[in-house]
Amino acid sequence: MNAPIFDTEALATELGRLLLARGQSVTTAESCTGGLIAGAITDIAGSSNWFNRGFVTYSNSAKVDMLDVPPAFIQGLGAVSEPVVAAMVQGAMAAASAEWGIAVSGIAGPGGGSDDKPVGTVWFAWGSPLGIVTERCVFGGDRFDVRHRAVVHALGKLVQLIKESR
Repeated sequence: MNAPIFDTEALATELGRLLLARGQSVTTAESCTGGLIAGAITDIAGSSNWFNRGFVTYSNSAKVDMLDVPPAFIQGLGAVSEPVVAAMVQGAMAAASAEWGIAVSGIAGPGGGSDDKPVGTVWFAWGSPLGIVTERCVFGGDRFDVRHRAVVHALGKLVQLIKESR
């Protein structure tokens, strides 16, 4: 079994500190991480003051039904794509009335990859009062590693964006 190699507790604690200071909240929309980002957030005592809901939208139909992702985005480029994660974060933020959001969709493996989207490919979107930032990463390692690296990256980048938005 793999040992935890990332300090999600420290990242989530810092995220909470920043959001509490602003009186703001965050939401999550997760596919390949399956709720791990929300789990890291809710591991922090008092997180209900800055996190009121997250969405695990593992299937394409869940992305459409719960987050209003246009089916054409999924049909055209697939669920692991920039337009889909951007729509996911927008839908989650609207549904949760949150100022900040994180969306993740990827291929954690061990199967499911292609030449264009190898195993480890993860698309991220971070929503803020200033708009949406997206990023594509390709993480190495097994399924555990890909998913946990995605959680750390998602939380770390959000902390960075909040600090930069002052």
